[in-house]
Amino acid sequence: MDFGKVESLENIDFSLPADRPETTTLLAKAKKMKPEIYVGCAKWGRKDWIGTIYPEGTKEKDFLPLYAKHFNCIELNATFYRLPTVKQITGWKEMVGEDFKFAPKFTQSITHFKRLKDAEEVTTLFLKGISAFEENLGPVFLQLPPNFTPKSFDTLEAYLKSLPKDLNIFVELRSPKWFDDEEVFTRVFDMFEKNNVGAVITDASGRRDCVHMRLTTTQAFLRYVGNGLHPTDYSRIDDWVQRIKNWKEKVSPVYFFMHQHEEVHSPVLSKYVIQQINKHCGTSIAEPKFIE
Repeated sequence: MDFGKVESLENIDFSLPADRPETTTLLAKAKKMKPEIYVGCAKWGRKDWIGTIYPEGTKEKDFLPLYAKHFNCIELNATFYRLPTVKQITGWKEMVGEDFKFAPKFTQSITHFKRLKDAEEVTTLFLKGISAFEENLGPVFLQLPPNFTPKSFDTLEAYLKSLPKDLNIFVELRSPKWFDDEEVFTRVFDMFEKNNVGAVITDASGRRDCVHMRLTTTQAFLRYVGNGLHPTDYSRIDDWVQRIKNWKEKVSPVYFFMHQHEEVHSPVLSKYVIQQINKHCGTSIAEPKFIE
């Protein structure tokens, strides 16, 4: 993942911002819930994981069922590049356990080509495909392109209102213009909250504005981008674990998706995330098991 990649990590303030006042207000009204925390990666088809979490000689067709033995969720970017079919989704569903969650990304034909306009037909096909996940369907996230700016606010609002209300939708904003102006920021995030739409928090080195700490529902979708197991990867995780601990019983489920610029490192850091969450949050999430 190249989003937020920088040449040097020096002079970057990696401190995790405080929760926005609106987040504090939202959580103060929330009822206590049983903590549910999911930790996973963005891909399962990584040949460079053979010999680490996949046994030597593993075939590509066996990547997903093996991945699901190590993690309890997946950020499903495959649906971004190709419209999913019921047959394809059913095949994936049959490879995992009943507690495993898929978080499919809206296909690019909706978000990047049509830019949420005149997208009724392709949206129907997308929703029909992912509906085959049934109980394995987790959050569905809509990633807007960097050039999708506040000028298109009305288009975004209309599209979100057109979606089924029983879907767990999250939106990732990428244009800096959503964050630069406080009035613009407040308008779009208040709209998310009004429509029960979640806001993705993306923690990347070069885009600290995306660590906005504005929850708009009592769920969290975190996309973490590490830097090749640099020491700051671990200290940043420590801060996130404490924040998740503070949210415990008021924010559930929490989805934490691990990214690296070189994804070969993702299982290593994911294991650290799970260990620290289990230690500080009293959970018992299974850790990925590495081949000795």
